[in-house]
Amino acid sequence: QVQLVESGGGLVQAGGSLRLSCAASGRISSIAAMGWYRQAPGNQRELVAGITSGDITNYADSVKGRFTISRDNAKNTVYLQMNSLKPEDTAVYYCYALVYRVFWGQGTQVTVSS
Repeated sequence: QVQLVESGGGLVQAGGSLRLSCAASGRISSIAAMGWYRQAPGNQRELVAGITSGDITNYADSVKGRFTISRDNAKNTVYLQMNSLKPEDTAVYYCYALVYRVFWGQGTQVTVSS
């Protein structure tokens, strides 16, 4: 089992920045990849960014150049730095960890006002 605890969401004006954190515990040595999905009302959950155990990263086209995913192995934590935020980034952001299956965090709300 892997437990994920997210933090860092909130309300920000367009153009602003937020940093999300996701702390993992449990069978962390078995984690192959971690990252973030988001889901806006009425929309499907979509991948935002991911990072593998080998530090290979991938991003949704809509966030490339604005968001950066990173990891601190000593703290078992993954971060999502979000800059130049837009109203369309408003969503619940979910951290995930890929082990033998996908584990999810509880979600954190990000709201970007125009």
